[in-house]
Amino acid sequence: MNKLPSTSAQKAGAKVDLKKQLRQFYEPSAREVALVDVPEIQFLMVDGMGNPNTAREYQGAVEALYALAYALKFLIKKEQGIDYAVMPLEGLWWVPDMREFTIEHKENWLWTMMIAQPEEVTADLFERARVQVQQKKPSLDLAKLRLEAFHEGLAAQIMHIGPYAEEGPTVARLHAFIREQGYTYEGYAYDGTQQKHHEIYLSDPRRAAPDKMRTVIRQPVSRSA
Repeated sequence: MNKLPSTSAQKAGAKVDLKKQLRQFYEPSAREVALVDVPEIQFLMVDGMGNPNTAREYQGAVEALYALAYALKFLIKKEQGIDYAVMPLEGLWWVPDMREFTIEHKENWLWTMMIAQPEEVTADLFERARVQVQQKKPSLDLAKLRLEAFHEGLAAQIMHIGPYAEEGPTVARLHAFIREQGYTYEGYAYDGTQQKHHEIYLSDPRRAAPDKMRTVIRQPVSRSA
């Protein structure tokens, strides 16, 4: 399995930024849409449905993801002496028929929220961290979280600068590029599921000015029939 680059080869005491090592997937241009071939990466994942702005399930899922991601980071630092920056929150968003996918009707969205993990995160470490977090924060629902590989493959992406609510024109531009290049985003991914709208949240909405927020907008593609 191809995972995030190993952190073990880094100099002792140095903090690793895996996002910089994968710059082409996490720092796209805001001016032009580009095609990328995303490798298989392992993630902490959790599924749900509903409007992320109002669904209580969404807020709880994100809190649980971050709690487990940081628990894994600290376990690896303690046991292996490796320190790394926790990767940004990512989201896969879709509806049963992607031709009907629209940001105007978020209440119909299905989603998978996720945070990428380095190869040092094993199934055993995941379970130990989950038990540790559950003991400290019993109110969190950690049972739905999983550690899973995700191979996105060929995708088009662009950086959106600005509030989440103003992503519409950026998404429309991305979709137009896909069609112009002879691709479709209404097909199926490697695992047989639908090709899902993908967002990577590089800015903290609690700290960043709305007009400075940076979000990677990505859409897996396949050749049109």
